Amino acid sequence: MSAAAPAVPPVYRAGLAAWAALLALQLVWHGWLAPSPLLPTWLVLALTVLPLLLPLLAIRDVRRALLWTGILALFYFSHGVAEAWSAADTRWLAGAEIALTLLLIGALGAGVRRKPAH
Repeated sequence: MSAAAPAVPPVYRAGLAAWAALLALQLVWHGWLAPSPLLPTWLVLALTVLPLLLPLLAIRDVRRALLWTGILALFYFSHGVAEAWSAADTRWLAGAEIALTLLLIGALGAGVRRKPAH
């Protein structure tokens, strides 16, 4: 018999949900709602979706996968801010991207265990 997998804490579940939603947002945004007029859709999707799939390599350790995703989320946050500032027609998508990255980073930060003071 194998040991049961440890339960994923609720804060990490929120982070995983934000990660999945950020991935879905990239697919919908760049693949359907507002594809780039300058670059091929497949290239834009490769640049925006593939990095979000890399943390799946560490999914057995949810904390580590979320750490990788949190680091990547900083780039998506920057992209969201730049798009919100410069493109009025996709500002709502950029706002969603910003909100999801903040939720993801917040969930990662909330899941950190503090060492007791000596």
